[in-house]
Amino acid sequence: MNTDLLVQLIVNGLIIGTLYGVVAMCFVLIYKSTQIVNFAQGEFLLIGAWVCWWMLTYWQLPFWIGFPITLAFMMVFGVLLQVIVLRPMIGEPIISVIMVTIGLSIFFSAMMKWIFGVWAKPYPEVFGTKAVNILGLNVQTPYVMSMVISLLIMVGFAWFFKFSRLGLAMRATAFNQQVAQSLGISVKSVFAMAWAISAMVSALAGVVVGMVNGVSSALSFFGIKVFPVVILGGLDSIVGAILGGLIIGVLENVAEFVDSQYLNVGNLYTVAPFYALIIILMIKPYGLFGTKQIERV
Repeated sequence: MNTDLLVQLIVNGLIIGTLYGVVAMCFVLIYKSTQIVNFAQGEFLLIGAWVCWWMLTYWQLPFWIGFPITLAFMMVFGVLLQVIVLRPMIGEPIISVIMVTIGLSIFFSAMMKWIFGVWAKPYPEVFGTKAVNILGLNVQTPYVMSMVISLLIMVGFAWFFKFSRLGLAMRATAFNQQVAQSLGISVKSVFAMAWAISAMVSALAGVVVGMVNGVSSALSFFGIKVFPVVILGGLDSIVGAILGGLIIGVLENVAEFVDSQYLNVGNLYTVAPFYALIIILMIKPYGLFGTKQIERV
């Protein structure tokens, strides 16, 4: 058994798992505050990656300027999307709103292909070194950056929900919208902020993945890959999103090792998380930390 390769893949899995966890937290954030599953999450990654790429290549901005501008743009984009498209859907059946997010996913994917084309385009060189050596393992520099930023985001989320006024308002809204409104909390503002934060953080993940693999419409599939993470951790659990991301990240890399060394199936890396999704739904449909909802008929 190639132990060095296995260790390398596990480390890569933990690093990409932190990125999965961050995107999964965006799913959870929207679901907790609005009870909506956002099927356009992957397109948030795609739009953010393309906007940053355009800033760096067309406008020739340095990364340390283009990247914050991209995040600010995505926050505004998230607010406008919620106000213009989703706010009029308040009071409609949940399935109708979910169908709107699916429609947005198809629309944004087609629009990005129309504007930027269908071929993958590489990011300009952002870092001086492509990889760094960590305990004898070569790790690509964008992934190191993503791990550091992801950990900071996770700490920031924990502080935000526990101590900030807006975070407490979001928790109250997630618990009961009518009670929150009676306490003077603007539910509409909470919804808008949830979508803004989700769009911004997803764009960060999109930029990181784009720097490693290039930007193309395939990047939106990253959002679909995060579904097993969310289901494993629980749709309404921030802690579950983090832990689920790490588990799925390691799982798919271990699956790649087993596939390359023994099975030679060829696509186990891609499908392993969805096998796990099926098993999770069969055994523990509310996830590791999800709240059970008991409905009496």
